[in-house]
Amino acid sequence: MNERKKIAFIINPISGTQNKALIVKQIDELLDKERFELEIIYTEYAGHATEIAAQKASEGYFAVAAVGGDGTINEIARSLVHTSTALAIIPCGSGNGLARHLQIPMDVKGALQVINGEKCDLIDYGKINDIPFFCTCGVGFDAFVSMKFSQAGKRGPLTYLEKMLQESLRYKPETYELEMDGISSHYQAFVIAVGNASQYGNNAYITPHASLSDGLLDVTILEPFNMLEAPSLAFQLFNRSIDQNSHVKSFRCRSLRILRKAPGLVHFDGDPVMADKVVEVRILPKELHVIVPLQVKKTMLGPNVFQRAQDYINGFKQINDAIMEDIMQTNRKFIDKSKEQIKKLTNKSSQESDK
Repeated sequence: MNERKKIAFIINPISGTQNKALIVKQIDELLDKERFELEIIYTEYAGHATEIAAQKASEGYFAVAAVGGDGTINEIARSLVHTSTALAIIPCGSGNGLARHLQIPMDVKGALQVINGEKCDLIDYGKINDIPFFCTCGVGFDAFVSMKFSQAGKRGPLTYLEKMLQESLRYKPETYELEMDGISSHYQAFVIAVGNASQYGNNAYITPHASLSDGLLDVTILEPFNMLEAPSLAFQLFNRSIDQNSHVKSFRCRSLRILRKAPGLVHFDGDPVMADKVVEVRILPKELHVIVPLQVKKTMLGPNVFQRAQDYINGFKQINDAIMEDIMQTNRKFIDKSKEQIKKLTNKSSQESDK
């Protein structure tokens, strides 16, 4: 009888909203015990998952499974690159961008069936200022919203949407100099997103044609736009056609250098961090083993995707309504003030004529 392969399941107890005790029960019931020896470990602090994964990789574990979101996946995967230990994913986060790109089921049972299948692929990963990322990174508005989201008291896509809508009117685009594989250009941009995978999460495809195994970064530059154009941008984000928008420029490169006027925020897999004026991004090809589905389906747009797009459109409609209301209130004040001035002038003119 062959020796069973060891898998450590690292659980982030505060990610997502799912019942972790129920997940542990499903793991115990559904993992193929004839082939795998399992271990359950809960993280206790930020960075703990990185330490655990590094230890398990040094001990020759077949896989380390991330039970959490893209942040937990990032912590674990950064210790598994350049090793023979594979990353497995049971998605339990707010966006689950990497899992969705890999077509790993969003339910625990389906994700465990993928792990039982034992199929491994080698994928690329990126670094932004030497910080590993596996899904997306970037500068601009998405990094700013990531910071606001991290400060929010609750998680989830609705909270992210709320923060995005609240801040979109106040955020000012910046001018950046970009050097891509040695070629330099200047852009005024609302967002500069760099994708190893195709999406932020929740099927929001910011770099819709990105591949995890082509050795290239996909870059999406969103130039300034007005709020009346926001609904169509939101829709295109969800139907994988944002690269067709006239305000979007798309590129592929192996390395990217972003120069800005001052230090500021960047994000890696949705986590914000302060960085210098110069931001360096590069790709490292085929350095991470990942357990993937035995078969993948051709990507189709399901009704849930269109529903999320409609939710975004409705949110932007609320912003447009608020803008129009502000304009109307401003106009009312202007008209009222004008009436007062006209009345004063009329009275003054009448008084002078009486004299």
